[in-house]
Amino acid sequence: MAKLIQQADQIDFQLTELGPLPQPNRVMMVQPSHYTVEYAINPHMVDNIGKVNREEASKQWEAIRDTFESIDLPVHEVEGQPGLPDMVFCANQSLPYITRDGKKHTVMSIMHADERKDEVPFIEQWYRQSGYEVLYLDETEVDDFEGMGDAIWHDGRRLLWGGYGYRTTVDAYKQISDTFDIPVILLHLVDESFYHLDTCFCILDEKTALIYPKAFTHEGIELIEKMFPTIIRANEDEALNRFACNATCPDGKNVLIQEGCTEVNKHLRENGFIVHELETGEFLKSGGSVFCMKMLLW
Repeated sequence: MAKLIQQADQIDFQLTELGPLPQPNRVMMVQPSHYTVEYAINPHMVDNIGKVNREEASKQWEAIRDTFESIDLPVHEVEGQPGLPDMVFCANQSLPYITRDGKKHTVMSIMHADERKDEVPFIEQWYRQSGYEVLYLDETEVDDFEGMGDAIWHDGRRLLWGGYGYRTTVDAYKQISDTFDIPVILLHLVDESFYHLDTCFCILDEKTALIYPKAFTHEGIELIEKMFPTIIRANEDEALNRFACNATCPDGKNVLIQEGCTEVNKHLRENGFIVHELETGEFLKSGGSVFCMKMLLW
């Protein structure tokens, strides 16, 4: 069912028609040994160049890793590389997928910022060593694609949500939709502080999403409301300053989220989720939190 969807009235299917997508059962993370803020490619980085406490960043990263392992998701660690301080945000360099017959594929990213382009080959090497078939977008047609920073699988279904406007172009989703024969729901991002979809949109389970509404157009909100019976809306402070929507819920039950998102965490618990509060302040300086620092895999 390859198609791109930009309006709610274009959704002419039920989720059950799309077939199941297995839950990920492991995690990949890139060690933060070379993480720092050396340049500014998003608004969060502007005032934080040279201000990262690397010792504290390592402790925060390790706490995230340990939390994944505590909920029975083993973590595969990839070595960070000198000169690539943002490689630690490993949601961005690829989009993995498992086919209906169980074959593992990954689409490699075309990074928007020149500073991040050299990250992709190192992540690609890890996929090849891990038994994934590596796929590429046609760079004569696609300018930018930043993996699962912008492309997020619907929980348990063969449906992709695709953010665009800052780091990814719509042409990327046309190729992905055709390659995997899946529908892609497009969400136009309109606030540069929420430059990736994963900064303002977190799928918690098949029926529940956490969003920051002001990051989207009216049409985007209609699309989200059409597909999710339950929507938790983050306020501006928790979304912008604590990256509440950059949480991750890898199993439809446990939510890993920046510490201190008081209102969001209250709503998460009211809806039956188990909340794991984690301090990611050193990574917020670069415009990322929990979701950015991991890749869920099969």
